[in-house]
Amino acid sequence: MTKTAYISIIGRPNVGKSTLMNSLLGEKVSIVSPKPQTTRNRIAGILTEGENQFVFLDTPGVHKSKNRLGDYMMKSVRSTVRSADAAILIADAAHPAGTVEKNLIEQIKSAELPSILVLNKIDMTTAEKLAETISCYAALHDFDAVVPTAAINGKNVDIVLKEAEQFLYESDWMFEDDSITDQPERQIASEIIREKLLRVLNDEVPHGTAIVIEEFRETKKVLNIRAEIFCEKASHKGIIIGKNGETLKKIGSFAREDLEEFFGVQVYINLWVKVKEKWRDSDFVLNSFGYNPKDLD
Repeated sequence: MTKTAYISIIGRPNVGKSTLMNSLLGEKVSIVSPKPQTTRNRIAGILTEGENQFVFLDTPGVHKSKNRLGDYMMKSVRSTVRSADAAILIADAAHPAGTVEKNLIEQIKSAELPSILVLNKIDMTTAEKLAETISCYAALHDFDAVVPTAAINGKNVDIVLKEAEQFLYESDWMFEDDSITDQPERQIASEIIREKLLRVLNDEVPHGTAIVIEEFRETKKVLNIRAEIFCEKASHKGIIIGKNGETLKKIGSFAREDLEEFFGVQVYINLWVKVKEKWRDSDFVLNSFGYNPKDLD
């Protein structure tokens, strides 16, 4: 009998949600960056083992919204928690629960979700601080399991997966057994490019960017991608392009490496930069970029 479950992965920015999901899958389907607010959409990562199919839902980091894009991201988190069968709350092992974690615990309680607490980054703290953090969370909620991890190097991630088995229920699978994500190929390509923007650029510039794939043409041996990078200011456009186009070339080179690894073919990538002022506060533009709040209702 086949089993499945939708399991949301929730927490504040930069705590390791995407890293945990990628580690659980053994595949990189969600982009990662040391910069906050990397994940913008709910992304499903699918792991099928034997008769079990886990559908992990990576979500944006919970933060105080400053624009309409932020509103969309926070609505995505709430919608994912409500629609999931279980939750993994991931938090920093070195810090007690803050307002973000307490609010997420209240959402878990309200939805009556079974849940795992993952205390991540144990490689960056002490046993004493970890014990204090566990004690803090134990006073707030009776989690079905508590797992300390260092997701960046895979430590104890197998235990998280084992604990998540208790949430599976008998059902037909939602995806084919060779699926690893629900994201369309164009979306995967745009996210890989955006990850490289986050890697190469500093400060606020990469958070004001969006990627639109204008051409995605694949043959047996070659994938041609034409992508437009939208930013909010003319000065940002100059930063993204760089002197003699060097920064844009670097972004394209890094993106091509990951795209070729993911798609398994040679990739030709053509990047263009355009300015769209205050796009993060325009419902019309957000919708055209794929961020439509009505999709989350």
